[in-house]
Amino acid sequence: MFQQNGVPRPAEIEVGTFVKTCSPHIVEILGGSGLDFAVLDAEHAPFDRMALDLALLAGIAARLPLYVRVCDQQAATLLNALDLGAAGVVVPHVDSARQAREVVSRTRYLHGERGYSGSPRSSRYGAMRMSEAVAAGARTFVMCQIESREGVEACADIAAVEGVDGVFIGRADLALSLGCDDSKHPLVEEATEQVIRAGLAAGKRVGMFVGNPAERARYAAQGVSWFVHGSDQSLLRDAAKAIALPAARA
Repeated sequence: MFQQNGVPRPAEIEVGTFVKTCSPHIVEILGGSGLDFAVLDAEHAPFDRMALDLALLAGIAARLPLYVRVCDQQAATLLNALDLGAAGVVVPHVDSARQAREVVSRTRYLHGERGYSGSPRSSRYGAMRMSEAVAAGARTFVMCQIESREGVEACADIAAVEGVDGVFIGRADLALSLGCDDSKHPLVEEATEQVIRAGLAAGKRVGMFVGNPAERARYAAQGVSWFVHGSDQSLLRDAAKAIALPAARA
């Protein structure tokens, strides 16, 4: 459940994928796939500002909403992604409500720290009035990634921060934080369920990475509604393996 105009309603399930290859053609192809969105992984893939620019341009052309998983929480990093036209940001390693408030502030013009310019793509290269651009900035989608013991302990407070649209569970780093080397360890599953409950209780979206439809269905039944399913790399690999001759798989 999440809130719209103060009224709880079931969250519509959305499915996307990570993009880790710095090619606008990948985004263009995914735009015709039926996915709801994609996430440019600037944390773990080699996206510089030019690569982000081209990918986001392709997303607009293909009518595919693109979010950027940024590499850090710095104001300049968030500004770059948003000025280039990202629909929102997925912010890694948010461990406290204080950090969540700082992230939100850095994505907002009014009552925030985001620097304004009318010239970027986000302002339609000067075609938007300042008031329109400021209003659009206030609608920036902010997903805070919970991936540490501290983040799990603070997840209810993080989810409650105004301007945080959702919490994204990073099970791999969460496993390491909990002293495990398996993202499906019972301790990780317990922490995952805690974050899901906290996000839903705050009326926010809960997102997570999944590897297959069965896993997606299992977490959807718990209320998760924003799924990043694999990546362009895994989708390509799986499709290639499906057509490879048996001898070539050995």
